Formats: sequence, structure tokens, C-alpha cells
Amino acid sequence: MRAIWKGAVAFGLVNVPVKVYAATGEHNVTLHQVHREDGGRIRYKKVCSIDGEEVPYDQIAKGYETDDGRMVVLTDEDLAQLPLATEREIAVEEFVPADQVDPIMLGRTYYLEPEKNAAKPYALLREALQQTDRMAVVKVALRQRETMAVLRVRGKVICLQTLLWPDEIREADFPVLDAEVTVRPQEAKMAASLVESLAADFDPSDFTDSYAEAMEALIEAKVSSGATVSLPTPAGEEAAEGGEVVDLLSALQRSVERARKARGGADDDGEAADGADGGKKPRAGGKGRAAAKDEATPAASSRAKAGGGKADADKPAKKATRRRAS
Repeated sequence: MRAIWKGAVAFGLVNVPVKVYAATGEHNVTLHQVHREDGGRIRYKKVCSIDGEEVPYDQIAKGYETDDGRMVVLTDEDLAQLPLATEREIAVEEFVPADQVDPIMLGRTYYLEPEKNAAKPYALLREALQQTDRMAVVKVALRQRETMAVLRVRGKVICLQTLLWPDEIREADFPVLDAEVTVRPQEAKMAASLVESLAADFDPSDFTDSYAEAMEALIEAKVSSGATVSLPTPAGEEAAEGGEVVDLLSALQRSVERARKARGGADDDGEAADGADGGKKPRAGGKGRAAAKDEATPAASSRAKAGGGKADADKPAKKATRRRAS
């Protein structure tokens, strides 16, 4: 596992240096949107709703729209000024009885690993939580956002479990629940009997995700039967992965042309090649078909460079233009 956060648990005058790790992960089969005809991946461009132009990543900011339709643009500099006292600290606010924390408030769980020199204070905090049957209510900044959380013990590990803020919990306002319902003793007894007939100790390993298993079996069957599509490497990816080779060939070609001119002019083959090329010389960073496309459409080329120099930056979103690692 890779630590996603480093800091210290602070309670009283005690600091416990720790690393934070994600305690859970999804097992879902990852599916992509593809073009049904040829299996190419679908790509999307970030386009400004006002001028219709594609926006480079370094020009994208965050914004808040007011009730009257105005936009408040927040830059990275603006966000950096926000106070984050808990950026490198898990600040313990109080210790509360474990049964007072409503499960509906619980969010993601993380493991806390003590640094090598913090094993004793870590064990001290763990034992205190276990003996008192309490949770530590804390504040911590994860991914540049302060959140409320609790510290609880699972085996030998102290877990950090995020909590929703009170205003993030919705009330169940169902008028039908306010109606008087009469349950006869015989019905209640039968329901209790049914519960007892299905009573068991909870063991998560007794349950499996049948949908995920069926999806994996479906994919494996298609692969085994040859029902797959061989994807050609897009021109843009060829240029990106083989850029050094293309640049070398371009440099060699220019060297040959200069050598011919030094001998008194290009030969017939060189003139024929120039004619087929429309008299244009290869670019210094020539990239095969992608470079030819850039020369044919200067406007598209400039936008592609602004967006990071990708050859496929100006292609339609409905068709896959580059293949990325899944």
C-alpha cells in the first residue's frame, strides 16, 4: 500500500506521527465507453461554453455560480489562502462513547500506521480507546479539504473513519410513517419467528458479488472465443511513443538534403519528393502523419499545442483518438 497522507495525531501534549493508508478498494470490473463499430475508446474535450474553444488544463480554474447567474472564479492562489490548520495534523477534539456515533454519518475508512519512533504512544492511544469504549472525534485535512472523522480500533490498528457534516445528513420526511398502523400480536410473533429462523453470526466471506463474477465470466468467454477487436495504434500515440525515432529520421533527412545542396543542388529523386510534399520541409520535431495534419490545419495545430501538444486534441469526442492504458 502507498501512504496518501503523513502527519501526526495530536491529543493533549502527545503527538503520534503516523502515515495514512486507504483501508478499502473496489473490485468492480472497469468498463470503458467505446465506438461500437471498431472498439475505439471515446474521448472528451474540455470546451468553454461561451466561445466553444477547447481549454488547456493550465487555464482551467474552479468557479461558484451565484443564485442570480454570476460566476465567481477561484484560482489556485485563492484556494491556497484558505486556512487549513489540520493539513498535517489529526487534531483530537473530544472522546465520545462509541454507541453515540450514528452509522449513517460514517464514510471512508483509513488505516493509521505509526512511524518507527511512535510505536509506544500509538499503542497508548489504542489501549485508551479500547478500555474506555470511546471514539476520538477529530478534524483532519484530506485532499485539501478539512473533514470531521473518528478514530476507532480494529484489531491492532487505529482506523480513521471520515464523518459527514451534520448538514449533509438528510431527514427521512415520509408522511406515510406518521400514520397509525396496527400490528396484531400474532403477526409480530410470526415476524420474530422468521427473524430467528434466519439468525446467524455475521461473516462477510459468506457473501459474494455475483454480478461482478458474472461480468468476469462473460469477458473471459468473449476473449476465449475470439470475440475481440484488435485496435490499431492511433497516429497520435505512434508519434508520442516514437517521437525520438521520428525526430532522428527527420534530422537524418535534413542532413541528406543539406549534403545534396552542398554538392550543387538536389537530385531528381529529391525534387520529386519535394513536389509530392507541396514544397514543404519537414518540421524540426516532425511526427509523421500528425505533423502533416498540423501543417494542413494551423488553427487546429495551435490549439493542440496549447492543450499540451497532443496530436489528437482537436478530433471529435465521439470517436476514440488515442488509446490509453486501461
